[in-house]
Amino acid sequence: MPEGISEAEFTKTIRKFDDFFREMSKVIVGQDDVLKQILASMMCGGNALLESYPGLGKTLMVRTIAAILDLKFARVQNTPDLLPSDIIGTYIIEEQAGKKVFKFQPGPIFANIILADEINRATPKTQSALLEAMQERQITVGTETFRLDLPFYVLATQNPIDQEGTYPLPEAQIDRFLFKIMLTYPSNDQEMEIVERYASSSDIGELKKVMDRTDMMRLQELTRMVPISNDLKNYTVQVVTKTRQSKNIEYGASPRASIGLILASKANALLNKRNYVTKKDIQEMAFPVLRHRIVLSFKAEKEGIKPDDAIKELL
Repeated sequence: MPEGISEAEFTKTIRKFDDFFREMSKVIVGQDDVLKQILASMMCGGNALLESYPGLGKTLMVRTIAAILDLKFARVQNTPDLLPSDIIGTYIIEEQAGKKVFKFQPGPIFANIILADEINRATPKTQSALLEAMQERQITVGTETFRLDLPFYVLATQNPIDQEGTYPLPEAQIDRFLFKIMLTYPSNDQEMEIVERYASSSDIGELKKVMDRTDMMRLQELTRMVPISNDLKNYTVQVVTKTRQSKNIEYGASPRASIGLILASKANALLNKRNYVTKKDIQEMAFPVLRHRIVLSFKAEKEGIKPDDAIKELL
């Protein structure tokens, strides 16, 4: 058992995971791997970028996660005319005791889970408004700095089609996301269940809150406590280093990826009800951690190689 984690607390944590996935299954059909990756990202204190075609339930999924974890939720629908002040807030003039004073009006960024819907539709200036919040957990307006409530997560979505009128995320911002999570279409049986569930009734019943802010903060601490051997640390660094040497990759991942991959592997171990990290944890988490941090070579793209193909070859 990791130092600082009692057997009773470990068992209680595992039970909460079971409760979480059971409650999520009342709303979301399938997508087990996606839910697992989102929760792993949150356990690491990281942000996640969700990419899929429209209509696969990204928004519903994030909203439901916030409800089950009893975290304050805010949604930002990104559009080309969205301003940074629409996200972080602005100063307004109020009258107090016969005098006009400036008062800060907080924006939606002051929540625990921020759903940045279609983030690539916002202008670079607006996208940059999220950078400080994602990395420093604070925002600066004028000369004042405001700390954000913890835990704080940005879960952003984008779709890979309909690129007209979009603004590709800059590399600096993409690197702020711990995971890039890919959603796929449901199987035939899963889609039949979705149709049966939502075409006949929209009432999903009451969702049980299985955790709260304190639990999530403690979960982040527990994740960092999970032990990992020096051999596996070395293996992780080797995997990341090889992204800079592969013939299929023009630009590899930074040391931030090594840190993220080790943390993600610890979270994956806990989610699999283990108190130690294995090589399989590293290999499973390598895809969401690395796929947005590598830039394929022109030759690889011409041959139809995808980021996941390049990562699989490295592993």
